[in-house]
Amino acid sequence: MTDPASGVFRDRPVSFVRRSGRMSEAQERAWSELGPHLMLPVPRDNAATSVAADAHIDVADVWGRQAPLIVEIGSGQGHAIVHAATTRPHTDFLAVEVFRAGLARTMLDADRAGVGNLRLVEANAPEVLEHLLPAGSVDEVWIFFPDPWHKKKHTKRRLVKPDVVPTLSRALRPGGMLRLATDWEDYALQMRAVLDEATTFDRAFEGDWAPRFEGRVVTAFERKGERVGRAIRDLAYRRSGG
Repeated sequence: MTDPASGVFRDRPVSFVRRSGRMSEAQERAWSELGPHLMLPVPRDNAATSVAADAHIDVADVWGRQAPLIVEIGSGQGHAIVHAATTRPHTDFLAVEVFRAGLARTMLDADRAGVGNLRLVEANAPEVLEHLLPAGSVDEVWIFFPDPWHKKKHTKRRLVKPDVVPTLSRALRPGGMLRLATDWEDYALQMRAVLDEATTFDRAFEGDWAPRFEGRVVTAFERKGERVGRAIRDLAYRRSGG
């Protein structure tokens, strides 16, 4: 699988196609002025969004304290994670995204809100969880509205599939939470089937679907899905062993 940003071959499909969208002047300024403080530096492997296998961070050193850590995979424009970081100052947050315009917008909003407990990383999420973060260092992983790759020939690109379960399990502490939401029914069914079969996760809900996670702010993306008649489905799983 070729990384479109670098032309480098990867041995596994990634869950995104990285396009070089144009950034506004404000976003460019955020990247140059806020980036050095808010963006985590990442040693790379071959691809532009890769994380070197020997890369790692000291979580307490990065955030300057000992606190629960929540990681959002595919943070997009940052609406959910900036809101969460603003309302939960005693928790640390990491936004994982590959699109620079989204990361820049997140930095702008975080700066306006005076948020000090948020950091961002421009990288492929499974590699962040596998290499950059210490094992058992994450209290919650959020995967909200991942790309559904709804065409059958593209479903192999979906983020939540059996081979990513060990990576999620590694990053989460025992008892840590994995929270998911999607507006595509077949993807919701796939995620539920994958995680129900995982020996390292236990359901944290009863019935078919989890109640809507109160910590997930309603975004324009979610409203768009509802307008076209797609139901929003939440899932919640607890890392076993806690």
